[in-house]
Parts: sequence; C-alpha cells; structure tokens
Amino acid sequence: MDAVLLARIQFGFTISFHIIFPAITIGLASYLAVLEALWLATGRPVYMTLYRFWLRPFAVAFAMGVVSGIVLAYQFGTHWSGFSRFAGAITGPLLTYEVLTAFFLEAGFLGVMLFGLKRVGPGLHFVSTCVVALGTLISATWILASNSWMQTPQGHEIVRGVAVPVDWLRVIFNPSFPFRLSHMVVAAFVATALIVGGTGAWHLLRGRSNAPVRTMLSMAMWMLLGAAPAQAVIGDFHGLNTLAYQPAKLAAMEGHWEKALPGEGVPLILFGWPDMGAEETRYAVEVPRLGSLILTHSWDGQVPALKDFPAADRPDSTVVFWTFRAMVGLGLLMIALAFWGAWLRRGGRLYLNRRFLRFAVAMSPAGLAAILAGWNTTEIGRQPWVVYGLLRTSEAASPHPAGQVAFTLALFVLVYVAVFGAGTTYGMHLLAQDPLDSAPEPDGGAGQASQPMRPLSAAQERDDHGH
Repeated sequence: MDAVLLARIQFGFTISFHIIFPAITIGLASYLAVLEALWLATGRPVYMTLYRFWLRPFAVAFAMGVVSGIVLAYQFGTHWSGFSRFAGAITGPLLTYEVLTAFFLEAGFLGVMLFGLKRVGPGLHFVSTCVVALGTLISATWILASNSWMQTPQGHEIVRGVAVPVDWLRVIFNPSFPFRLSHMVVAAFVATALIVGGTGAWHLLRGRSNAPVRTMLSMAMWMLLGAAPAQAVIGDFHGLNTLAYQPAKLAAMEGHWEKALPGEGVPLILFGWPDMGAEETRYAVEVPRLGSLILTHSWDGQVPALKDFPAADRPDSTVVFWTFRAMVGLGLLMIALAFWGAWLRRGGRLYLNRRFLRFAVAMSPAGLAAILAGWNTTEIGRQPWVVYGLLRTSEAASPHPAGQVAFTLALFVLVYVAVFGAGTTYGMHLLAQDPLDSAPEPDGGAGQASQPMRPLSAAQERDDHGH
C-alpha cells in the first residue's frame, strides 16, 4: 500500500464513523420536534415521555458527531494539502457557512433544548427544539453542497492551477446537489425510523407493552412506510443524474464492460464478480434488458461501459459493484418491513407478531449500514478523481511517507474503537431502559438535583433509589 491509498483508507475510516452520528442527530432532532408538537397539541403525557427518552440518545449522538467531525477538518490540511490548495477557495467558504449558519444555531439552542423545559416554558422550548432540528438540516445542506461540487463541479474557473468561484449559485446548486441532499436527508429519516422501531420492538419482545413503547413502534412504521419507498424513487432520479454526469461511476456500479449491440438493450447484472485485471464480470447472473429499463427508462437504451474509459480513469468496480448492491438490497428489506407492518396494523397484530418484531430488531442498524454502503459507492465510484474531471486523488494527497500514514491510521483505529465503541455501548444501554423510567428534568431547587452543565449530562440515569 502506498501513502495515497493509506490516506484514502484513513479518511474513509474516520468519515465512516462521523457520518453515522450526524445521520442519527438529523433524524432524531426532527423526531423530537414532532413528539413535542404532538405533546403541545394533544396534552398526552406519552409524547413527553418519549421526548425525554429519546433526548438522551440524541445528546450522546450529538456529542460524538461533533468530536468525530473535528478530526476530518484537520485531515484536509495534514493528508490532502493538494486538494486544499486547489479547491480551498470553494470548499473552505462552504464549510465556514455550515459553521456560521448551522453549528452556531444548534449550539445556541441546544442547551435550552436539553435542560430548559422548566426554565423557559413549553412554547419557547418547542421553538428551541425546532431550531436545533432546522440546524441539523442546514448543516447537511452545506456539507452536501461541498461534496456535490466535488462530484459535479461548476460555477468556477481555473486560475493558475486553482479553482476560483465565479458564480456561487452555480457552485452550490450544482447538477447533483438536489439529488444528493434529498437522498441523504431521507436516508437519515429512514435510519432513525429503523432505530426507533427496532428499539420499540426490542422492548415488546421483553414484555414491556406499555403506551410509550407501542407509540414509538407505531410512529416508526408510519415513517418507514412513507420514507422507504420515497427513497427508492429519489435513488432512481439520482441514478439518472449519475448516468448524465458520472458515466464511469455508473458503469462500475453495474459491472458493465462492453456496450450492448444496438437494439439488444443492457442486461441487469444481479450478482457477479467484476475482475479489474481481466476486464470482465465473472459468474454474472443477468436479467436481459432490465438494465436498460432501470437505467434509461427505455427497453433498448444504451449506457456507457467501463471499456469506454481509459484504464487509469476507471473506478474500482469490484468494490463499487457490491457496495451499491448492499445499499439496494437493504433498501428492499426496509420496504418489505414497512409493508409488513402496514399489513399487520390492519389486523391489530403490529405489537403481537413476534416474527415481525424480531425482523424489526434485526433491521434496526440497516439504515446506518445502507448509508455507509451508499457513501462508499459514491466516493469510491468518483475515483481516480477528488474533484471529478479536474483533480486526481494522487495530486490531492500530501507528500507523506507511507510509514507515517500507516502509523497514524493504526492510532486512529485504536482510539476510535475505544472512544466511539464506549459511546455507542452507552447509547445502546440508554435504549435498553424502559421509557417509563425516563427521568424528568431536575428543578435545581433547594435539596434537589442541580441543573446539568454539560450536553452529555442530558443522558443521566436514575440510580436504584430513583434519583
């Protein structure tokens, strides 16, 4: 492994940890806003019970997302100085806008959301929850604008070897931005619905059939029923956009090496093993013409093949082919779970069918796994470019010896497994508690618990005496 590949692995490793936590906070923040809105509208205590229950995992995920995100910013300078020199005039301001408009917004109202219900009153507290939820969506907007520009760059000029913005609207609203933003946000909602539903199913399997548990499962299945099929439609439009602007990536995703003859149509390769050396997909299981129908929406449409591009410009189809199928396969299972839940709901068996509940528990991490698979598909599929068609990965990397990069990669693996492994274990421990045991916010008066001062204090637990 050379230094460039090790730097890619290190960045991929750290961003894989990071992307999980913002996805959870995006979904949970909106879910908390809905719960508080329902509580204010109906006055039913079950919604506030659920709000308090899910507020604690949200605080843990938010804290871990902030910590893991800081590391990524440093790596742009330490490992990708060539990229920073070339694209810093565009990506730098976009990430700064994210901090100024989103992170400050979230940080400013997060304390009120976590600890301020009895201080500011229900109305202002609900506004704070909505502002935090809005902040997570704004943050995703700027991050996806930056990444989308790297995938489909426009609105710039190359001046003395540097990308200089000349039209910020075209930079931000580049051709792939709407599809990437909607795909990621809906993915966060789907992943959150699966976590919430899986948690409810887990409690039901252990005999905790109380109102908060049933409500969380019901709300999650409604969300999944709407969001999972919508995600499939968005993914289809995203695929058409990839065909138009990143055809080599699409060819790698589909494992197509040779163009079909006119009138034959392109088969859909369900399974196989793309061999980059032999330039063929071995053991291919194909469905005739289905590739044309899905990729071009016509019976005999043609798509580019990998051999249409120089070998140096081809993504690694062996990886992209399977990460894409992992994402699609998990998506189909999510849709199946959503429709199974809808069918059971009609017969009043949503909370009773143990096979369904076990399936919901098994699917609880599937949304996050699909996000990671999709992220690897889009990022590895962009190779060998960092900025598509403009800057190669080899030109973007810093000139470090491979040994130094390998050493820091090993340190990252050890630290991340310890820190985020402990954080994830603690978050799962919080989810395993009965929602009816969610501790109310302390008043902080004489003889009572004091007001917490740190975000993670929102995840405090009761002791054996109920304090």
